[in-house]
Amino acid sequence: MTNDLVAVLRPLLTAEASAEAYAAGSEPGDLEQAVWLRLLERLEREGPPPDPESWLRKAVRAEVRRSRRTTRLERPYGTEPADDTRPGPEQLVLTAARHRALREAVRRLPGRCPRLIEALLSPKDLTYREIAGELGISQGSLGPERSRCLGCLRRLLTPEVAAREARG
Repeated sequence: MTNDLVAVLRPLLTAEASAEAYAAGSEPGDLEQAVWLRLLERLEREGPPPDPESWLRKAVRAEVRRSRRTTRLERPYGTEPADDTRPGPEQLVLTAARHRALREAVRRLPGRCPRLIEALLSPKDLTYREIAGELGISQGSLGPERSRCLGCLRRLLTPEVAAREARG
């Protein structure tokens, strides 16, 4: 019985929803879904309507009125939640994980590289002169040393980054 009713009402509902939805400011598919839900609720409570086509037209009009009322009463946010520029908890966790991975890789570097990279990453924002003084090397050799250390770090991180991308 229900399958027959759905088969009979589907073309009519599609036509009615298409005709009414845009004037109400909603999508035809949303309107159809709401009317199908109304029909299911009706079937559970009272059984099938005596005149299904008439009931369907009335249900579509009622859903259109409800949609218009909802649209009239709802007020948009001042700013969209998606426009919020503050990082969410997921982003904070991912950023912390990346920083941890970077610090672990820096600790595995050879020679003076861990100390040099840590100094470059320092929140104190040290100058080259301060870094050279802290490490006990000349300021002129700091650039080539930094370049060599960053190359080592790149080689260390490349397999980890490639492996993560392949999985995800």
